Amino acid sequence: MISREHKTPLFRLGDIVATPGAISLLERTDTHPLDLLLRHMRGDWGALSEADAIANRRAVEQGSRILSAYLLGTPPEVLWIITEAGRHATTLLLPSEY
Repeated sequence: MISREHKTPLFRLGDIVATPGAISLLERTDTHPLDLLLRHMRGDWGALSEADAIANRRAVEQGSRILSAYLLGTPPEVLWIITEAGRHATTLLLPSEY
């Protein structure tokens, strides 16, 4: 997918939390969560379909939930970042923890 990343944040994250599985994956892949959070809030949604990216752009405008999916490690594992509607919280988690 072509990145449409913005230089400035598109929305606020609210409180940031991470599940045990997400923390483990970040540690195992030596990935700093801030790097992914910056991508997320600037519109780089990671490994999403074009339809999901369009839904995210609409969500930014309407204030609904935003989902990013990043592939980390070898073999790749998926890490989701979800910012809730209302922008009160953002969670880093594995799909299995949803």
